[in-house]
Amino acid sequence: MDTPKSIGFPRMMKEPGEKRVFLPEFIQFLAQQGLTVCLEEGYGSRSGFSFDDYRRANSSVIQASRHEVFRQDLILVLRSPAREDFPRIPAGSCLITMLHFPTRPRRVDRLQEMGQKAISLDGIADDGGIRLVENMRAVAWNGLEAAFDVFERRGAGGSIPHSGPIRVLILGAGMVGKHAVEAATKYGNVERHVRLLQAGAPGVVVSTIGRNVSGNPGVMQRLFRETDILVDATQRHDTSKSIVPNAWLAWLPDHAVIADLAVDPYLLDSKPAVVRGIEGIPQGNLDKPTFAPDDPEWEKTIPAGIPASNRRTTVSCYSWPGIHPEACMQHYARQLEPLMEVLIGKGYEELSPEGGYFERALFRGTLTHWIKHGRYQPQPR
Repeated sequence: MDTPKSIGFPRMMKEPGEKRVFLPEFIQFLAQQGLTVCLEEGYGSRSGFSFDDYRRANSSVIQASRHEVFRQDLILVLRSPAREDFPRIPAGSCLITMLHFPTRPRRVDRLQEMGQKAISLDGIADDGGIRLVENMRAVAWNGLEAAFDVFERRGAGGSIPHSGPIRVLILGAGMVGKHAVEAATKYGNVERHVRLLQAGAPGVVVSTIGRNVSGNPGVMQRLFRETDILVDATQRHDTSKSIVPNAWLAWLPDHAVIADLAVDPYLLDSKPAVVRGIEGIPQGNLDKPTFAPDDPEWEKTIPAGIPASNRRTTVSCYSWPGIHPEACMQHYARQLEPLMEVLIGKGYEELSPEGGYFERALFRGTLTHWIKHGRYQPQPR
């Protein structure tokens, strides 16, 4: 059994607002499992951590160049590395990150071509298909917090251009949608909820719909005309089709805000293509999550040919949990610890769908499982 002896932590090198790193306690946990933990030089510096914060006089924690970090037995990073980083990974090493196999078919091709092992954090799931490495609550709460921030900036006390409660329509009733219901009833922020409750604000009315309603234009038109915040919390079976055509956005009131919690990309060159759940809205990030209808950045995130003439203020972030980075990484560490214990003890090649609870979950996240049992289609050259 070839078990891992080392793990590398590269810097994410994403937008400046992306400050999430694994925290010193998690690094020490891995070192205590017998791994040599290799941190890229400068790891954690955006969040104010020094190498000494991570090392804590533990000789098993070392720092090295980006090149060396990617050559460890395991490489763990929250968001997928850039295309140019993939060739740094030797064929025998295992990349562990959010790879999103269903919507990134070319990434799957690249991993296969290079003979790399990989575990997609978003693919690790229990026997009922529930993700074990997720922060859906933060996606919902942080996204709704941003949407209600727009209303607060427009008027005192979260007021909107008419009397009565704020009306929120949530598309999707899965894990994100369920959290979005609670977050919406509390204005996306418990502190704001308490303040507005004491001030006698009219409150929030939340409605949630699924596929049996979202495909009916007549019903959707009536719902949209009475919506102040439209929330996309969908998980589509067919990512080649939008749920809300851009033309439907004209039904929303001018003051309406779209809260994009799904944040699927546009990948028009994939077969089948991947499009956004709400057609013609921009994709934001931690540096820029809010787009007004006249924002000049709007066109830069939407491919040519995608209808986008109907616009409403949109909040969108590829990494909503990163809005509050330290709380996010504490959450992920708690979820990852039992999984990493199994992976360190077994090794990638020995993971089995017949193993224990965490082993089965890990196996479902492997590239091996996705190629064999997923809906993988090799992409044309």
